[in-house]
Amino acid sequence: QVQLVESGGGLVQAGDSLRLSCAASGRTLNGYAMGWFRQRPGKEREFVAAISWSGGVTKYADSVKGRFTISRDNAKITVALQMNSLKPEDTAVYYCAAGLQIMVLTTHPQYWGQGTQVTVSA
Repeated sequence: QVQLVESGGGLVQAGDSLRLSCAASGRTLNGYAMGWFRQRPGKEREFVAAISWSGGVTKYADSVKGRFTISRDNAKITVALQMNSLKPEDTAVYYCAAGLQIMVLTTHPQYWGQGTQVTVSA
């Protein structure tokens, strides 16, 4: 079984930065793409960012392009999401996810974390 544990959420002001981290444990995730989703209040869960196993391919939702950066450390099997210039509309529960292929991950992840709350005040 795979466990994905997110950390780094919190309450910040608009314009601030925040860095989320996700640590994977359990069954090996060698070769897996990893990514982030979020669920804003009253909305469905949506894709935010993903990164391939090698780190050579990244994908972002249009709403976060230029502000968020995804990265990974395969030695530690962690993935991070650096969020800059945060806006109140970024307020959401952020979920870490993993899947065998990055394109499939963006719509149908195989594994999910429990989520971490990010709140951006105006």
